[in-house]
Amino acid sequence: MVGLAMTSSSTISDVSNAVTREDVAASAPTGDDDRNVDSAALYRKLFWRLTPLIVAGCIIAYIDRVNVGIAKLQFSEQLGFDEAVYGTGAGLFYAGYLLLEVPSNLLLERVGARLTLMRIMVLWGLISAAMAFVHTATHFYVLRFLLGAAEAGFFPGVVLYLSYWFPPELRGRITAYFMMGLAVAGIIGGPISGWLMGLEGLHGLHGWQVLFIYEGLPACLLGIVYYFALSDRPASATWLNDAEKRFLSHATMTVSSPAPARPRSIAGQLLKEPRIYVFAFSYISVIAGTQAVALWSPTLLGKIGYQTAFIGALSAIPYAVALMCMFLLGRSSDRRMERRWHFTGAMWVAAASLMLLGAVGGNALLTISLLALAAGGALSAMALFWTIPPTELPPEIKASGIAVVSSFGAVGGFLSPIIVGTLSKYTGSLYYGLDVVGLMLFCSGAILVIFTRRGMR
Repeated sequence: MVGLAMTSSSTISDVSNAVTREDVAASAPTGDDDRNVDSAALYRKLFWRLTPLIVAGCIIAYIDRVNVGIAKLQFSEQLGFDEAVYGTGAGLFYAGYLLLEVPSNLLLERVGARLTLMRIMVLWGLISAAMAFVHTATHFYVLRFLLGAAEAGFFPGVVLYLSYWFPPELRGRITAYFMMGLAVAGIIGGPISGWLMGLEGLHGLHGWQVLFIYEGLPACLLGIVYYFALSDRPASATWLNDAEKRFLSHATMTVSSPAPARPRSIAGQLLKEPRIYVFAFSYISVIAGTQAVALWSPTLLGKIGYQTAFIGALSAIPYAVALMCMFLLGRSSDRRMERRWHFTGAMWVAAASLMLLGAVGGNALLTISLLALAAGGALSAMALFWTIPPTELPPEIKASGIAVVSSFGAVGGFLSPIIVGTLSKYTGSLYYGLDVVGLMLFCSGAILVIFTRRGMR
């Protein structure tokens, strides 16, 4: 754990240094007043002011989203849920997510990030804690649906929010750092969840009930912190001077949002934009891959014969590998200003890893290694993916386009656990479903690299 902490600390430091030392000149405006701004110091200030809070939200969100994978090791037996019931409930999270993600992102532009992110986090924290009181499959389905509806808009909202502060030249590393929160969540979430599951009888509750309550409430507290600590945009940030505000306005001008268009106009432009469809299918597969790893890794490790507490510790290994992969690929992508092949390569590694799991059977070392490669590929692909739509989509549909693409990704989150759970029920093996998900990842990588622009310069 000490070595892991040191690795994480050095990674964060490297990202911060990369943001302040590289590409700053390329992103710097050329006005006379703006030349008086120390751009490196400004981006360092932005980094340490915004990203720790954003990453903390990402960590809590991901833990609350996937802790059901470890809780399932207890409640499935106690409540009589089979793999199909679990898979359906896990997938219904994304049905609620799909319905409210676009309205949430549009609301963020209208009322600001502080109110929107506070609302999202407080609601999802309360609903996540309420999962402790599930007794039937219907309860499970309803609460997972509501949890998705409450969390809808957080990830695309943060992607949009970061575009207000950082120019495209720096966004690969900034987005990668934000997405590193997913890997950090896996590193710390698994062991914490395993430990909480061992607190059987605390407050007269089962271990899985303790897990949901204690992992749900931190989101409520952080949501309140967001309201007081964040600024909606650079123009309203009291901790920036006028020259710094002008600098950021110019530096992010290419991605600044125009005045909101009428809903009919936005819908028409979205339907006519072919890249929306390419991005939508790609993100469907990205989410399918990340959910396959998050929701089924504990089950795969359990089938090998490990106990719940040890499964929680082992589940941190794939995410530790993913953390380093996300940093290295994000940095490489920014240095080369190339996104497509970085994304596609990560997707193909994840695809191959998922499809090879069945071949290694119950070999513990090979199973964990393949899960690590699958997590590293899928999560790196997610971070790389979100550097592409904000740059390629026209400014007038950027906010709604990001939300639409993210909403389509919810289809992948909905289908992935249902596919794996249903095929497992009828074939007796998880591996057939994981093969299908792997095929989706392979096709997605190929489609994006073919149908998007060759260069991101």
